[in-house]
Amino acid sequence: MSAPAPSPLAIVDAEPLPRQEEVLTDAALAFVAELHRRFTPRRDELLARRAERRAEIARTCTLDFLPETAAIRADESWRVAPAPAALNDRRVEITGPTDRKMTINALNSGAKVWLADFEDASAPTWENVVTGQLNLIDAYARRIDFTDERSGKSYALRAENELATVVMRPRGWHLDERHLADADGRPVPGALVDFGLYFFHNAQRLIDLGKGPYFYLPKTESHLEARLWNDVFVFAQEQLGVPQGTVRATVLIETITAAYEMEEILYELRDHASGLNAGRWDYLFSIVKNFRDGGEKFVLPDRNAVTMTAPFMRAYTELLVRTCHKRGAHAIGGMAAFIPSRKDPEVNRVAFEKVRADKDREADDGFDGSWVAHPDLVPIAMESFDRVLGDRPHQKDRLREDVRVEAADLIAVDSLDAKPTYAGLVNAVQVGIRYIEAWLRGLGAVAIFNLMEDAATAEISRSQIWQWINAGVQFENGEKATPELARKVAAEELENIRAELGAEAFAAGHWQQAHDLLLQVALDEDYADFLTLPAYEQLKG
Repeated sequence: MSAPAPSPLAIVDAEPLPRQEEVLTDAALAFVAELHRRFTPRRDELLARRAERRAEIARTCTLDFLPETAAIRADESWRVAPAPAALNDRRVEITGPTDRKMTINALNSGAKVWLADFEDASAPTWENVVTGQLNLIDAYARRIDFTDERSGKSYALRAENELATVVMRPRGWHLDERHLADADGRPVPGALVDFGLYFFHNAQRLIDLGKGPYFYLPKTESHLEARLWNDVFVFAQEQLGVPQGTVRATVLIETITAAYEMEEILYELRDHASGLNAGRWDYLFSIVKNFRDGGEKFVLPDRNAVTMTAPFMRAYTELLVRTCHKRGAHAIGGMAAFIPSRKDPEVNRVAFEKVRADKDREADDGFDGSWVAHPDLVPIAMESFDRVLGDRPHQKDRLREDVRVEAADLIAVDSLDAKPTYAGLVNAVQVGIRYIEAWLRGLGAVAIFNLMEDAATAEISRSQIWQWINAGVQFENGEKATPELARKVAAEELENIRAELGAEAFAAGHWQQAHDLLLQVALDEDYADFLTLPAYEQLKG
């Protein structure tokens, strides 16, 4: 007996958008509906498993490599599939949302790869979800251009062989898309909406261009979640007649639990895997989230004091490089988030030096590439990797067999000789309010204090406030982290923003709403798993 026809999907509570019919075709929605029917129940089971695992961590305050998958780690014979030509050289990757201007600039940036982001750098308004898909379709069909209304400057694509390869990042498993629902009124997971629409419209287009449908997988917490993605890929390729193994996925190791399952994650995706990436802010957020009951030894200092040279962060990145190269996968380094100043050359000089040192370290450690947030940083990162790689596309032959990482090394937060500071609390409040306000206006990638911030920034900011208060941290100025102090700092920041913008511009924004939401997720006794869940309820459009 054949499977029942997929439930039709309804567009819920959304104003019609120009050209949406080109994305939301009957055939595309039927494909997404079938993904939803087949895979959402397993998604739900895995989300429940996350909660069970978190409860176990709360009970034991430790993590270890999985005994049940020891045979996979011990088996020296398996490798991931060889990289396709378009993903073989990834020495510099630029990240950003899929608005029209960014699409053109990122493709033209000179980077080898563009992470086209439907996740942390994109607030999931229905307009961003649909027009982001449309912009990528237009880019592959070379019918995309853009004129800036303020400056009058026009943007157009360079020659095909000069464009970055696109690796698209869908939303994480935990987020639903409220504007697409099945016949029972159940929303479709955002991950399946983003993946399904993109794959349906672009898989064959990309193959015809000599590339393919390539993906970054965010917020993965276990190899079982990677297995689910692999099954999605197998089904999607079969359903649309795309050769198996055409999809390639790079997994962000940005949760502490995934750090203990790197080999298993690659194994589950091995026919579709192309690498792992070290995602710094979400990784720290995950440590706070999972070990928030662990007492003083798990209290993180100010986020900017936790550099990639911290011992527990070195353990994580070196294990990532060793794991990837052992299995024939690319190891991709972290983000250089600096945004160059058009007014202050000295700010640029200091920041460029830091970016260069960071990228030099990654290249010397064996990474095959790294991320930047701005086109002006592409040449700096390129120099760092050109110096080490030369004409080689990667350095997977550096097996890093000198690396020895024990389970305890990955959570040795107390090995870092730094403490939370009052200035760190102020910064967490400032960045949290400013980012959330922009997110509520539909912006996911936001320049704040010369850094490109995304949702991961807000997550670590509110998590640190929560952790410091619940751990009873005392700052160097003698003040204790309390809800009252956080409210006082937040009120002061709101007044500072009002003075900075003027009353009219302040009133036109979402500043009070952002202030209230930050305090809600930073002060509530019940720690929200993701800031974006309550924030999505307040997001218009």
